[in-house]
Amino acid sequence: MSAKLPNRARTAVLAENPLEGEQLLLDALFGTPQAAVAPRRPQPVRRTPQPKPQHYKIISISMYVEDIARLEDMVQELKRRGHYKANKSQLIRHALSRVNLDDVPDEV
Repeated sequence: MSAKLPNRARTAVLAENPLEGEQLLLDALFGTPQAAVAPRRPQPVRRTPQPKPQHYKIISISMYVEDIARLEDMVQELKRRGHYKANKSQLIRHALSRVNLDDVPDEV
């Protein structure tokens, strides 16, 4: 009969690290490890500012809620009639082109 050896006797202990040369290979393939290199802050992307359009400007105006609702209803009606690209700005520009200043009442 064969005598069983304790587990410690059957386990071989390696004195050398079999993966010792692996880090050299990884460094050669992928560069030095990040821990060895000081972390770099990402450089902000500097974009050349685009020239601003000169043919229009964005403005802000105040309108009563009822007037805004009426304007939006008119735009929806234009779209229903087939003017699919109609919008509030377009409708206001059209109204401005038709206004007669002599017809504007004093209490505007």
